[in-house]
Amino acid sequence: MTDDLFGAPEAAQPLASALRPSRAEDVVGQTHLLAEGKPLYRCLNGEALHSMILWGPPGVGKTTLAQLLCDASGSRMLKLSAVMDGVKAIREAVAVGEAERAGGRQCVLFVDEVHRFNKSQQDAFLPFVENGTLTLIGATTENPAFELNSALLSRARVYRLRTLSAEELARILERGEAEVGLVLSDSQRERLALAADGDARRVLNLLELAASLKSDAGRLDAAGFEEVLQGSPRRFDKNGDNFYDQISALHKAVRGSSPDAALYWYCRMLDGGCDPLYLARRVIRMASEDIGNADPRALSLSLDAWQTLERLGSPEGELALAQAITYIASVPKSNAVYMAFKAAQRAVADGGSDEVPIHLRNAPTALAKSEGHGAEYRYAHDETDAFAAGESYFPQSLDGTRFYEPTERGLEGRIKARLHDLRVRDRLASRRRYS
Repeated sequence: MTDDLFGAPEAAQPLASALRPSRAEDVVGQTHLLAEGKPLYRCLNGEALHSMILWGPPGVGKTTLAQLLCDASGSRMLKLSAVMDGVKAIREAVAVGEAERAGGRQCVLFVDEVHRFNKSQQDAFLPFVENGTLTLIGATTENPAFELNSALLSRARVYRLRTLSAEELARILERGEAEVGLVLSDSQRERLALAADGDARRVLNLLELAASLKSDAGRLDAAGFEEVLQGSPRRFDKNGDNFYDQISALHKAVRGSSPDAALYWYCRMLDGGCDPLYLARRVIRMASEDIGNADPRALSLSLDAWQTLERLGSPEGELALAQAITYIASVPKSNAVYMAFKAAQRAVADGGSDEVPIHLRNAPTALAKSEGHGAEYRYAHDETDAFAAGESYFPQSLDGTRFYEPTERGLEGRIKARLHDLRVRDRLASRRRYS
């Protein structure tokens, strides 16, 4: 039995709902969870139902699996939507659960978009999950480790559902075609499956739209088919895991010197509606973090691309950003500046408030000069090669510390050679001073 106690019934049943599997063997995909011996297979075949979080992208079967699990266990299922319902609805569900438990029956609380419940809302049903009044099945598109509190996670198992493949979506389409009286060609079926981007609900919505444009013979001509495919962007959520996964892939492609892969992820994010200015800011970060002084032009070119994008907007400015991305992905890499910066930050955080050495202090007044500020400071431009060999610019406690260790790659190789020469001259000057 299923009770959508806190939501309004739908006026008409979409195709995706009409074709929702009522048997486990009709479920397409998720074999890593449903194959014989796997966790959810055991629950569907007699093992006691436990609280769980079903985590996966839209349209991969989270709600369907929850319903099948509930039916298999003979439980009463209550549905909540974290988007629409609050603590009052949770309390009503708890009251129903207590009544069912008194009658010896298990009650399952299915919470769609469970990550949208705030901490106090999650805490509201936590005690009743813990004492067995309710068995929780939560559905989420977001990483539960980030979105759900640890107390709830400790009482529920997390199952990761995978995106459906194009082949799996094609199988779903074949079922749907018979339902709507439409016959697709192999090519049309393949293109619809790809356009749905792993989402079974989307592929059936596209099929439903296609059926509304079919001919009397149950076919869809080329013009009608192209109309169906319009406005079907790839899966993307600017605030979700998919967004951060894709920007991570772009960054790693640049770091790994793969301009082709970097362009692919850049275009994927643009296609999904990502703000190009956000991408421009991230590209500037990449230029400093992963190229640094191996090729300082990377930062300049990235800044130029950002300014071009701001001035021209989209889509013209996006080409300049593509130029910057291919450049920074292709040039020598170094994270030496990034590592030096982090090391210096740690030294400051872990150290005390060391005084500026007297010879490095400013002396703008007679009093400061009388106290010795700037005394014995050696003006580098008066020295050979504009380098005061043996001079120290650190507080005494850090004298000799090194943060920046250049690599041999790109321009940084020349920087490394110069710094090595200067450090040798420092050591020689120090020996002469104390000999």
